[in-house]
Parts: sequence; C-alpha cells; structure tokens
Amino acid sequence: MRVYSGIQPTGRKHLGNYLGAIRHYVTGQEQAWATGDEAIFCVVDLHATTVAYDPAELRDRTYDTVAILLAAGLDPAKSILYRQGDVPEVPELTWLLTSVTAHGDLNRMHQFKEKSAQQRELVSAGLFLYPVLMAADVLAFRADRVPVGDDQRQHIELMRDIAERFNTRFGGEGREILRVPEGVYPTVAARIMDLQQPEKKMSTSSGSIEGTVYVLDEPKAVEKKLKRAVTDSANPPEIRRGPDKAGVSNLIDILAATTDRTPDEVEADLAGARGYGDLKVAAADAVNALLAPIRERYADLRGDEAAIESALAIGAEKARAIAAPVLAEAREAMGVGPRA
Repeated sequence: MRVYSGIQPTGRKHLGNYLGAIRHYVTGQEQAWATGDEAIFCVVDLHATTVAYDPAELRDRTYDTVAILLAAGLDPAKSILYRQGDVPEVPELTWLLTSVTAHGDLNRMHQFKEKSAQQRELVSAGLFLYPVLMAADVLAFRADRVPVGDDQRQHIELMRDIAERFNTRFGGEGREILRVPEGVYPTVAARIMDLQQPEKKMSTSSGSIEGTVYVLDEPKAVEKKLKRAVTDSANPPEIRRGPDKAGVSNLIDILAATTDRTPDEVEADLAGARGYGDLKVAAADAVNALLAPIRERYADLRGDEAAIESALAIGAEKARAIAAPVLAEAREAMGVGPRA
C-alpha cells in the first residue's frame, strides 16, 4: 500500500492546513511505518508557478513549508518527503498524460474557473493543465490512496479517469501501467472556518488576517484572534452547533479538533459555561498548546537551509527511484523514444 499527499508551498500555513492536512500526514506516516506500507509527501512548487508569483518568495515559502512539515513530525527516515521540481519524471509524465486528457474535462474544472477569473493579465496554460500535473504527481508513484480535502474530489475523479483511459488505450487487456488511485477524504476538521467570516473557509489567499490563525503565530496573537472571533447575539448565549450559529459552531469544531474530542463532548463539557468568552478562552488555550511545540521545533529547523536541502535531496533520490520505472513503462507503451 502506498499513500501520496501533496501540499502547496504558497502562503503562510494556518490552523486549517494543520488540522485538515498536516496532522493527518504525520498520522498516515506512522500508520504506514507500522504496517510496512509507504507514505510519500510532496511540496508542489511546480503547481505554484501556474499563477503570478515571486521566485524568491516561492523558494522561501518552500523552505518554510518543509520546516513546518518536519516540525510537525514528518520524518524522512520513515517516509519520502521531496520537492516536486526535483523529480523531472513527473512533468514528462504530465505531457504524456495530456494525450488521454479531454479538453472539455479540464475546461469544467471548478478550480480553473475560479482562479482564471482572478487573473487579469494572463491565464496561463499551466493553470489549465494543473489537474494533469496533479494526476502525474500521483500516477508516477503508483499510489493506492490519496488523502485530500473535500474540495479536491473533482481532481481525484479526473485523475482516475486519466489512469483508466491510459491503461485502456496503451496497456492492452488486463495490463495496468498506471494504478487507479482512491481518494481519501477527511471526516473530522475538514473545514476550519475564518474567525471573522465563519461562512468562509479559513484561507491565506482569500480570508481575513484577523480571522486566520497561522501555525507560526505567537501565543498572544492566537489568543487575541480567538477572543475576537465572531459568535452571535443570542441572549443568553448558547454554546451549540447549528446552521444558525456559524461562528459558535466553528469555535466548537476547533476546540474539538485540537483536544481530540467530538463536538458533542465539547458542547457537554461547556454546558455550564458563563458565555462565549469561556468557549473562546478554551479554544485559544487548546490551539496554543497544540502549536507551541511545532513553533519551537520550526525555529530550530528553519535557519539551516542546507539541512533542509539535504533532506529534500534524499527524498528526491527515493522519489525518482520509484517514478523512473513508471515513466519508462509509460514511454514504452506509447512508443515514445527508443525501445526498452
């Protein structure tokens, strides 16, 4: 069994990134290590070039992201952690996969529609082909399972279609050149919302600074943001979840996810609370307790970029050892290049 996950290096990593993805990476790594399976994690710097960006900032954010992943518990001795741009087999496979990817499918991708609408000067071909590169990321490693956010379901379905179409066209009967992966979607802490706009998902790019808790925020900043979180004007205050209580529901979900409890347990524990202030203080304390050791380890790791590069080089070597034979088989099946 092989599990694959990728993370964007753009933007500052926030609480939603940690609870919805990074924490699950570490859990998945430990499970894979215990069972003899394989976990692969990629910082997708090539994906980040599909929209306008600053090259120096991209490299810095990549180092930031790797340092956070290591600080959170990813261990290059237990899993494969690499930078996308260090594995040239993936972009070559991307080009080969375009031969079995329908233009209409790409044109219907929600992410392309949303991001292209934001581009004023240039909508790049890279943005259009983003889902094919994402497919190549996974298919190059013959991954079995791909943990992603719920908003990535459309990409996973396209990835599966591409693999099946490739196998049908070039593999012949019964030959699986590219493994058809399964998407794995989180059921807990899948959506942490903006503290100031609780109807919107917490986001570095489209959220509010005051409503976004960053992994590297100082404890006082975390406390301030959570104490100012939007709730409602119910009198007396009601600490419960519900469609009419978006802000309170978000705080309950955050407290539950950061203390390994269910939202129902949080509601029961706070049944005698004096008001929303108790909920906010409890959430701030729990978030700070969760993030404090990560911030501390990050501070030790981030200053040594040579060590980060060394870890990425080791990961790239392992990644290429897996991807190269897959690419070679795909090339042979398509009649590209010399005979194997």
